[in-house]
Formats: sequence, structure tokens, C-alpha cells
Amino acid sequence: MNVAVLDFRRARYIVSAHLSSQLPPDDGAEIAFAGRSNVGKSSAINAITNQNGLAKTSKTPGRTQQINFFDLENGFKLVDLPGYGFAKAPEQLRAHWGEFISEFMLTRSSLRGLVLPMDIRRPLTELDQKMLDLCWESALPVHILLTKADKMSRGKGLGILKQVENTLGDTPQTTVQLFSALKRSGVDQAREQISRLLLAESREFD
Repeated sequence: MNVAVLDFRRARYIVSAHLSSQLPPDDGAEIAFAGRSNVGKSSAINAITNQNGLAKTSKTPGRTQQINFFDLENGFKLVDLPGYGFAKAPEQLRAHWGEFISEFMLTRSSLRGLVLPMDIRRPLTELDQKMLDLCWESALPVHILLTKADKMSRGKGLGILKQVENTLGDTPQTTVQLFSALKRSGVDQAREQISRLLLAESREFD
């Protein structure tokens, strides 16, 4: 079934939040990006929005230390969550991130789904699995980007894609694709899937 694809080039930064009180109003529809530090999350956001400087990228993992919101107009937003698994961050800050992100994902009614970038050379780490478990616990659809697919041959990449799909099995509302921000491959597929999630019906809470 064809889906309307939103114009991600219109994305504009609106606000950052370090505390729940700083979050923008819980309305419209949002898609969040979360991933282990240094898997190319910010680069993926920039490639999808066709804006090289929208999400801040750095060779130093863990630079994103707040929840950053980007407006797509018409009530749609992209949300950049702090990277997880960065051991050099202070323990108190890492604990705060964990609690803040968990609360956000479990209670944010405008959140329609999660995009989860994973380095194709190291997919489904223990921390990735914890994030997937959180999504499944909250009945939140998740779309996995196997990033840095340019680091290996197409055939090997497809083999890893198949392995990840087999590991996930028949998990509901979970999709996977190959992605390379450097080569801009998989960008159109990601845009279509994110649009599908944003245009979906609102979440249902128990």
C-alpha cells in the first residue's frame, strides 16, 4: 500500500529538553531516534532531512545530551534522544538519561514510533535489546536502521539484514533495513517508513 511521504527537508530545530518540565506540548505526532553512541544516529537524521547540520555530529560519542526536537510542520516532529552506552559520561548523568528516556517513551502520547540505528557490524547489542524490550513493553513500533552499510559489500549486508530479521522473528511492529548516510542509500525507504509511522493512529495506553 502506498503511503504519503512527508517533506523531511522542512525539518527545523525547535527546542532541547533535559527535564520533563522542558518538553514541548504532548500533541501532534512524533518519531524518536535512539541508538547506541557512535552508530551514526545524527548522520542518519541529517541524511533523512537532507540537512547536514541539523543534528549535531561528532567523533566524540555521547555528544547528544538532551532530547532535541525538530518540527516538520503540520504537527509532525522528529525527536533526537541521547545516545546510550557511552561509558565516559558521568554515572549520575547516565542514570538521568536512562530514567528520562524511559519515562518519555512509556508516557509520551504523541510518540508514534522509534527509529533505532545500529552499526551493521555490531547489531543487536545487549543495550539495543534493552531498547527493543522497552519499545515492545510500551507497544511502540520500531524501525531498525542497519547503518554504515557502505562498510561492507551489498551481499554481506543483505546477509546480516536476513540474520537480524531471523533473530527478531515474528516480533510485531518491528521492521529492519540497510542504511548508509555516507552513500545516501536507504534514505527513501527510511522516509517512507517514518512517514507511515507518523501518519498512524495515536498510541493506546492501558
